[in-house]
Amino acid sequence: MKDNSDFITLKNITKYFPGTIANDHINFTLGRGEVLALFGENGAGKTTLMSILYGLYQPDEGEIFIEGKRVKIRSPHDAMKYGVGMIHQHFTLVPVHTVVENIILGTESAYLSNINIKKRVKKIKEIGKKYGLEVDPFAFVGQLPVGMQQRVEIIKALYRNAQILIMDEPTSVLTSQETEKLFHFIHDFKAKGHSVIFISHKLNEVMEIADRINVLRDGKIVGDVSRNEATESQLTKMMIGRDLMIPERNSTIFTNHKEMLKIENLTIVGDRKSKAVDDLSFNIKEGEIFGIAGVSGNGQEELAQAICGLRKVKSGHIILSDKEITNKNALSIIQQGVGYIPADRHKEGLVLDMSIEENLFLKNHSDSSFINYGFLNQNKIQQKAKTLMKNFEIKATSPTSKAMTLSGGNQQKVAVAREVNIGSKVLVAVQPTRGLDLGAIDYVHKTLLKEKKEGKAILLISTEFSEIMGLSDRIGVIYRGKLLKIISREDAKVDEIGLLMAGITEGQANEKK
Repeated sequence: MKDNSDFITLKNITKYFPGTIANDHINFTLGRGEVLALFGENGAGKTTLMSILYGLYQPDEGEIFIEGKRVKIRSPHDAMKYGVGMIHQHFTLVPVHTVVENIILGTESAYLSNINIKKRVKKIKEIGKKYGLEVDPFAFVGQLPVGMQQRVEIIKALYRNAQILIMDEPTSVLTSQETEKLFHFIHDFKAKGHSVIFISHKLNEVMEIADRINVLRDGKIVGDVSRNEATESQLTKMMIGRDLMIPERNSTIFTNHKEMLKIENLTIVGDRKSKAVDDLSFNIKEGEIFGIAGVSGNGQEELAQAICGLRKVKSGHIILSDKEITNKNALSIIQQGVGYIPADRHKEGLVLDMSIEENLFLKNHSDSSFINYGFLNQNKIQQKAKTLMKNFEIKATSPTSKAMTLSGGNQQKVAVAREVNIGSKVLVAVQPTRGLDLGAIDYVHKTLLKEKKEGKAILLISTEFSEIMGLSDRIGVIYRGKLLKIISREDAKVDEIGLLMAGITEGQANEKK
């Protein structure tokens, strides 16, 4: 329960990086028993500010006060001493270690063989039971789904007696059900007098979970409003400095358009040797966006990988513009005009240590227009990169800047720019706006609609229901690798699609009434 005292106060926090001011004289307070949302675009300075509070960065100017006392936080170890824990967007777990090993890592000075594991396991189970975060202490982290891995991160912070939890984009990899459970935990944690700093760019989540909202833009706090006084339009305008324009969706009927991609009775075996995709069929015409709705883990990514030559098909056919491409290699499929925006831009979409121009060129190395007498033509590559950077509004000082130096939104723009350039016929977009702020989401959506207008066939796979409903011409609902139903956007009903996503067909729903 919140009291009136400020648990944490940041005064004039300023952080410089080469060529930019990440945090510009920020003043900030957090009360006991308060959920404070830090809301802003990627690159606004949210994570940098919290990394300073957690001791990962040192401020160039400014002071930190905890319970009214000025403190120096030089490391995460210092932060933990003051009861500050941080749940990172990209988890800091060791996949080959068990849950209990990950949780006690760094807390014990003795060798593992001398540690009383039973005692530690008991404490982990008590924390799990107390907050509804049960997880098998002896499971290997690398084999857990992402929702469970996040539980491990939270338990790790609570094991260290955290009273303040910093959560950096905590729902970016969660399903709607997992997000609901996370919010339930936050309410329980807050009810015990603890505090949460919730970093997000998702407006609906901020409005649901926060008591107070601080809006960051260009390294400055431009708004501090209570949840009861905040409006969605007000927060959006503060975040991006302008009103968002909703792009018009062209509701053209595609009966006379050429069929560009056809999937026939496709069956794919997943990593666990069971059917990830089960006898699935659909087609996409030129100038059409076909959306696949479903809870994550129902075969969506395996389907996308198979279309793009990254996973073998057990049976069935993939036909691109009347040509069979089933089980063709990835390079062959790229050369035939298929672009692929993967779900994870860090693991699959980009090589972060490479420059922007290298990332933009990654899939064009066999393109003869960039080769001169057997050597790559660096001038042509750089000119092409500059053109794509301009066309896709990628903000960076130079094409030679490393991808890791870009904000999440600009990293995604690099991946989108490359794949749109490659995908002359078909664009496969998997979670294309995952982890992006409203401004970047708006840009990606407009790009997909523009490519549709130019006649490309687009397969949109997303767990964001509003994205599927807002962009798709037809919607296929996937459950356990099967397409339960294909519905035109005009006939789509939210309740029906929600039930189908849970595996409940119309007949089953009627039986339960």
